Parts: sequence; structure tokens; C-alpha cells
Amino acid sequence: MSKNVFSGTMPALMTPCKADRTPDFDALVKKGKEMIDAGMSAVVYCGSMGDWPLLTDAERMEGVERLVDAGLPVVVGTGAINSKSAAAHAAHAQKVGAAGLMVIPRVLSRGSSATAQKHHFKAILDAAPDVPAIIYNSPVYGFATRADLFFALRAEHKNLIGFKEFGGKDDLRLAAEHITSQDDQVTLMVGVDTEVYHGFVNCGATGSITGIGTALPKEALLLAALAQKAAKGHAEARKRALELEEAFGVLASFDEGTDLVLYYKHLLVLNGEDEYILHFNETDVLSDAQRNYCEQQYTLFRSWFADWSAQGGIIAECM
Repeated sequence: MSKNVFSGTMPALMTPCKADRTPDFDALVKKGKEMIDAGMSAVVYCGSMGDWPLLTDAERMEGVERLVDAGLPVVVGTGAINSKSAAAHAAHAQKVGAAGLMVIPRVLSRGSSATAQKHHFKAILDAAPDVPAIIYNSPVYGFATRADLFFALRAEHKNLIGFKEFGGKDDLRLAAEHITSQDDQVTLMVGVDTEVYHGFVNCGATGSITGIGTALPKEALLLAALAQKAAKGHAEARKRALELEEAFGVLASFDEGTDLVLYYKHLLVLNGEDEYILHFNETDVLSDAQRNYCEQQYTLFRSWFADWSAQGGIIAECM
């Protein structure tokens, strides 16, 4: 089995567009390399941030293969309308040498059925038995995997090694209390930017998947490092992690909303990355008010961070 990739902080890559609104895989690989060079442990593609519903299966597979061929550790999202397509993405991930799978529940058809979801998960795990996998819990997908289903699957599929929780505090607590704390070989990944501190400190997470980290990698990595020290009882790290998470609040909250890709692509544009100006659908744009609010909050955060981070101490140690 491949090395366990599910630790550290990894960004959920967005798919940049060319002028004709087709995927720009050169820019995708460039971004992936930048993220690893910044200190990220791996990259995720295609989750919700990658706009998987807007890409063809062939486009998604090409993106995965390009990232792997560039030497990057890649966690592949298996989101699909049907189990056959999801399993095909898993099989492709194993074939090209991806480092991990993010197993997304069955959607639209029988999505609330635990039995249907079990067979869906099994099809994906069977298709890539040598690739470490985590199940993705998210209110967006309308199904929550609970302990009985998780451990029934794990008993048959040793490549199922963890859990990504995109829900809020209560969902992370539930995952920790009833699933990941039962077996120290099971990994918990924080899947939402607003709960990094809670996930590491209160729920024993071993890693996080970040959206805001695509635009602010240094800051996202610092928050994770402070939270990990706080989880070991470091008092100053606890204080500083809470300060940073509070300041991150508005920007991180974009991760929870339906326009997350629109917001985070705009932040990359503000960073000078023009390949993220366009979206696949021409009508997918922020309103003037949303864009102005985003820019105001980004400016505020960057000004605050420049001042706050100059304090030294545990901040300097973790940067």
C-alpha cells in the first residue's frame, strides 16, 4: 500500500481556465508546485474546489495525470453522478500513481440510503485497493457516514484509513468521539477552514484540507502549526492560534458557502494570478458587493497579519 499521505496541510486546487474556458493544466501544475514548495504536504484534485461537476471525466483524469507526472503527491476526489464513474476515477488514480483518494458519497440517486452508499464506497475502494483513502463527510453531499458504516467498510478495505469532516464543530466532535478515537490508525482530516483549531486541538486531527491556503499558504500553514502545538498543551500557541483563526474568520468562512470557488479564485487574482480570472460558466461571477467585501476583508487581514506576526515568540518559531 502507498505511504499514508493524510497528514499535514494540503490545498484543494482549483481548476484555472484558458480564454476559451477550457482547463489550463499548465497553470494547474504550476499552482500545485507552488503549494508544495510553500510547505504543503500534498495537493487535492478534484474536490468541490476543483469544480468536478463542471469537468468531463477525461478532463479530470488529465488534470490528475499531469499533476502526478510533475512529481506531486496528489489526493484525487471521486465525486461522480454514478458509482461506475466514481470507480473509474479511483482506478485511474491508482494506475497513474496518485497518493490518495478522497471518497465522495453517492449523490442525487439514493443518496440518503446507507445501503446504497455502502455499495458506492465499496466500488470505489475495490477499484483502487493500493491507494490510501478517506471518506469525505459533508452536508453539501447530503449523507453523513457514521461509525457503524465506516468500520464495516474498513474491515473489508484496508486502504480506508481515515475521514475528512467538512461539517462544523459538532460534526468534527462526533467524528472524533465515535470514529477516529476508536482506532489510532484512523486519520481525521479537518475539511473546513473555519474549524482548524477545533479539529486539531479538540478532535485529534492529524491534518487539514484548506481552501484559503491556496491564496494564503504561509498563513494557513502557520495556523495549523500553532494548532498542533496547542494540541500538545502549549499555552502561547493556543492563544496565538485562536487569534489567527479569529482574524482569518471571514476569509475562511467563504469555504462554507456556495460561492467558495468564486471567492478563492478572486483572491488568487488579487495575488496577481490572472489565470484564475475566468470560470467555466460565464455567468458564475461574484456580484460587485461580494467582490468589494472580499477585497476589503483581504486587505484588512493582510494588514493585521503583517502587524501581528511581528511579535515573534511562538509565531516566529512556527513560521
